[in-house]
Amino acid sequence: MKLIMAVVQDKDSNRLSDALVEKDYRATKLASTGGFLKAGNTTFLIGVENESVEEVLTIIKDNCKSREQLVAPISPMGGNADSYVPYPVEVQVGGATVFILPVEQFEKF
Repeated sequence: MKLIMAVVQDKDSNRLSDALVEKDYRATKLASTGGFLKAGNTTFLIGVENESVEEVLTIIKDNCKSREQLVAPISPMGGNADSYVPYPVEVQVGGATVFILPVEQFEKF
């Protein structure tokens, strides 16, 4: 058995949740915040049998797409102003960061 932890952008969260339910996979959704953009994310915890890992990864890939987004930089307060860029920059956001962990034991009460 495996535990799949998938960190996805909030914009993709409902679509991924619906796709998992449609294929009869249960997941726990946790609100999380990314460290780089300080933007909202959703972390999915999905427990599956080993033979289902590839199907779940495909569902995640199909429903969590990366995209370009303009981000206004935060002014450095007391920091190094040499690296500060005063105009919005385009960064790639979205997609999914996925961790697959072995599960030693699973209990459901």
